[in-house]
Amino acid sequence: MVVQGSFRTAGLLFACLAASAGGTRAEPVPAAPEHAKVTQDAAKLGTLIAPGAPLRKLAGGLKFTEGPVWLPFGGGCLIFSDIPGDELKQWSAAGGLKSFRHPSHHANGNAIDRAGRLITCEHGGRRVSILEKDGSVRTLIDRYEGKRLNSPNDVIVKSDGTIWFTDPPYGLPPNEAKEVEGNYVYCFDPGTGDLKVVARDFDMPNGLCFSPDEEKLYVSDSGQSRQVRVFAVQSDHTLRGGAEFCRIEAGVPDGIRCDARGDVYVSAADGIHIFGPDGGMIGRVLVPETTTNLCFGGADGKTIFITAGTSIYSIQVLVPGR
Repeated sequence: MVVQGSFRTAGLLFACLAASAGGTRAEPVPAAPEHAKVTQDAAKLGTLIAPGAPLRKLAGGLKFTEGPVWLPFGGGCLIFSDIPGDELKQWSAAGGLKSFRHPSHHANGNAIDRAGRLITCEHGGRRVSILEKDGSVRTLIDRYEGKRLNSPNDVIVKSDGTIWFTDPPYGLPPNEAKEVEGNYVYCFDPGTGDLKVVARDFDMPNGLCFSPDEEKLYVSDSGQSRQVRVFAVQSDHTLRGGAEFCRIEAGVPDGIRCDARGDVYVSAADGIHIFGPDGGMIGRVLVPETTTNLCFGGADGKTIFITAGTSIYSIQVLVPGR
């Protein structure tokens, strides 16, 4: 089924052409102690973020931000979700903040597939959708074994084109029953149409990301365990292991990303927590609003864009994303 919405043209999606007028200027967040980087390992953190690198607020006044993804086409732009606002938003340094797609069916996580198309987890649609190059939005996945998904939350795309996503019931529309018994992590192969459950033993699976070599999958559990787990990715798109990688004490873990070195960045209530590949804590970047997710972007991949509360922020780093 194709669902048309009001959004920027496909040409804008794939070229990220941003008008210079009407932009929102990024301002550094005041250098108060509560916004400073907190170091667990100062030497290691200094190799990731330059001392004194400012946290910048790019836009505010939104309802609840999530699901950032950087589109590198043309001049580049950030797409993210305002979930209760039922809208996908677009931000660029040249064009500022604009509407990208409305309604978004209460979109949450977003990713870009290997063909450059936007993949979106929709709470309201209870589906994973795809924005085609002709501007149409169609359902990619909405059922497992004939049952409607809960409310797809976050999504990533592997280099082989497979699409991996989590499906907790956080965004289950009111008055709609849960049909899938568990809260699972899935892998979808668009080439074969095969959808499989790759992890069943989560309370509330949430953010997920691959290590740079894609041999590991990190998945956050924002339920009672408040942990990030790590799995070994098999050639047949199954997972092994699932041991605790780290635990978040400030709120719960949400979105996750890896840099090219294999360090793991986890969003928590107070900001971004950074861990080495061995699970050791490196440090934190504190953010003045509850942090939900992050992505790497910018021309060189060395800007972290952060969705937090009603705003979006950014900070420059020294190591690009994977």
